[in-house]
Amino acid sequence: MSSQYLYLIINIGTILFPFIFSFEKRVAYYTWWKYLIPAFLLTASLFLLWDHFFTIWGVWGFSETYTTGIKLGVLPLEEILFFITVPYASIFIYAFVNRFWPHAGVFDRYQKQISIGILIIASLVMIMHYDRAYTALNCGYAIVLLALQLFWIKGKYMGQFYRFYLWHLIPFFIVNGILTGTGIANEVVWYNNQENLGIRIGTIPVEDTLYSLSLMLMNITLLEYFKSRKQNAA
Repeated sequence: MSSQYLYLIINIGTILFPFIFSFEKRVAYYTWWKYLIPAFLLTASLFLLWDHFFTIWGVWGFSETYTTGIKLGVLPLEEILFFITVPYASIFIYAFVNRFWPHAGVFDRYQKQISIGILIIASLVMIMHYDRAYTALNCGYAIVLLALQLFWIKGKYMGQFYRFYLWHLIPFFIVNGILTGTGIANEVVWYNNQENLGIRIGTIPVEDTLYSLSLMLMNITLLEYFKSRKQNAA
């Protein structure tokens, strides 16, 4: 296998089994597609804009060794696919867990406190490290999303979201570990440590955990909005 296909293979491997099991009758994830597609497109549009400028500014970048060389602007095709394959696979976990365990227990009871706690931590980190682009923007965007949830949207699914978020960290560490240089390859995606805290979980910048929280929360917020709109219209 040529190493230039590594990132593409990671994308395919990420989505393969969730796609196959989308047709499992009890979860019936395929019935969510009409809500998932607009949620993915809207979220990807914003995150790809962020991605575009951070790549230009050298906040992060992509290895020519592990990508096919096909690009849209400055972004490799594989990076664009990432914003479809990763949310699709991750939200499959959300659908699966909610189907069999609809009540999130302690997460339902303390969802507001969890959101406030993350808001406080993200606000402090952003103030202390405002000069680091990835850290500051990452914290700022999470603050906006969580504040919208707390004070305006007030989604009843937030307990389920936090439970899902913990579950999704398992594949998150596997996929991001490969992308940032754990085991299989050197860095597929590299980060400029001048623009982040320089703290790594293995090879993964600690900010990536908050980045993934924002990526998943925006997708799920939109997903739940489209679902509720359809149900209200029925």
